[in-house]
Amino acid sequence: MTSPGFPGPDDLVVTRASLDDWPVVGGWAADEGWNPGLSDGPCFFAQDPEGFFLGRIDGEPVSAISVVNYGPDYAFLGFYLVRPDLRGRGYGITTWKTALAHAGDRTIGLDGVPAEQDNYRKSGFELAYNTARFTGVASAAATATDVRAAEPADLASITAYDSACCPADRPRFVERWLSAPGHRTVVRFVGGRLTGYGVVRPARDSLRIGPLFADTPDDARAVFAALIAEAAGRPVAIDVPETSAVGIALAEEHGLTPSFETARMYTGPIRPFATDRVHGVTTLELG
Repeated sequence: MTSPGFPGPDDLVVTRASLDDWPVVGGWAADEGWNPGLSDGPCFFAQDPEGFFLGRIDGEPVSAISVVNYGPDYAFLGFYLVRPDLRGRGYGITTWKTALAHAGDRTIGLDGVPAEQDNYRKSGFELAYNTARFTGVASAAATATDVRAAEPADLASITAYDSACCPADRPRFVERWLSAPGHRTVVRFVGGRLTGYGVVRPARDSLRIGPLFADTPDDARAVFAALIAEAAGRPVAIDVPETSAVGIALAEEHGLTPSFETARMYTGPIRPFATDRVHGVTTLELG
């Protein structure tokens, strides 16, 4: 309920956001403890520049959301935020309803806090699995000789591998993700075939690892060790789906501890993908 004389949800103006608007939203995300990456914005907008929205009252940003389309069948929702001092006034749900139209009839995924699951179910989302963020200074491990820094010539192999590990193809995003400032990508090839890759990137509070995709436990261990070496003793964070016993074991073996959970939810069917290769989520904001 809005206070007498205070602007209500009908006064909220929701429009598409530009990349220039996004530092404001990144600041809100940082205040929530989400630890956004320093170069995330251009990578996110590369996938779907029409998929970011801001709600404004008298021209001032008060709410945000992203609904990023991946092809004709799948979209992902993130950055659902309302300025803390203006919550409970209906701005969030108004922003939500406006932005969801961008997805059309696509299945939508999201990673939200478990406490909001009931609210998400009311909008048609169903739980797929939970994800835990592990954080800390990871203990070093011996690096495998067949893991190396990614090279431009690896892009096609990485893009194809990434597609097999996701509900949708995302070549524009992957290309920017691999080459963004401060992002370090490592790959493992066995017998001339890519068997795993991962990225570590700078963020507000620590480095973040994601994705960590690998065929086997040995591949995952080798890629993770190389990413930890890239971190050089600095704090890291990795979001591990509960479906990956390998990812959880790696985080725990290296001294990382869980800090919070999120719930992966979908509004409908998604294409099959290699969940057994997903040991670290790329990003909670875009899947």
